[in-house]
Amino acid sequence: MTSSEADLSTMTAAYFDRIGYTGPATPSLDTLTGLVAAHVRHIPFENLDPLTGTPVADLDRESLHDKLVARRRGGFCYEHNGLFRHVLLDLGFAVDQLAGRVVWMKEPGPLPAETHQLLSVRVPGHDGSWLVDVGFGGQTPTAPLRFEIGTEQTTDLEPFRITHSDDGLFHVMESKVGGRWQPLYLFTERARPPVDSVVGSWFASTNPSAPFPNALMVCLIVDDTRWNLNNRHLAVYHADGTREKRELASAAEVLDLLGSRFGIDLAGIEGIEERVAQVVGDLPGS
Repeated sequence: MTSSEADLSTMTAAYFDRIGYTGPATPSLDTLTGLVAAHVRHIPFENLDPLTGTPVADLDRESLHDKLVARRRGGFCYEHNGLFRHVLLDLGFAVDQLAGRVVWMKEPGPLPAETHQLLSVRVPGHDGSWLVDVGFGGQTPTAPLRFEIGTEQTTDLEPFRITHSDDGLFHVMESKVGGRWQPLYLFTERARPPVDSVVGSWFASTNPSAPFPNALMVCLIVDDTRWNLNNRHLAVYHADGTREKRELASAAEVLDLLGSRFGIDLAGIEGIEERVAQVVGDLPGS
């Protein structure tokens, strides 16, 4: 159903308020671009549920809206892109869920599992499709990317491009970091049913060998900077290529930053203080 500002669903209107979006609500490229830019600057990437032992398996619209909008939390890829997909469908876009295999900052080795989700979006009146990914943490694209192979695409932060893997089996999402192209994840154009996302999300949020249950990871774009927190290590990357890094002094400082800078409402997250203290090394034996 094509929407206008007068007939937005209650949940979509509340989502617009959450991300501070006041632009058009028609299924256009301007709308898609504006929504991506606003989403990544207002809803943080965070793994506090997996970190505190809560599986992320409820990916229906009501659950995602309750967490990311009503309770002013963040989430990881399945939650961000899941919520964004529902909003786009509400506005009249055509959207497919795609799956990715994360290779960012990993040495070459066995093929990783499909534990990432991104979206393929078609805009009425335009040929081709756009890739949208509002949930890749510290390298989340800040704009939709045309599904074109080999084209360098600028954003207000890093450039991105899509290439082919050496074996020709996958597309590769890459970003240009420090003047070098870095692979983020492998993916194909095959649309995935919702049940595949539930399985991937449950695995990524519960498996003891997965990163999310074992380390604090929080990211948000603030104006033209990326704020990335890993345990007690904070890195701020600016659009001009400069960066600042510092180590937070205590778990208390980490918790304060989660609320003050990343805007996460920590109320109701059982055991968050103790778990953060563990992963940042503030408890004996941690």
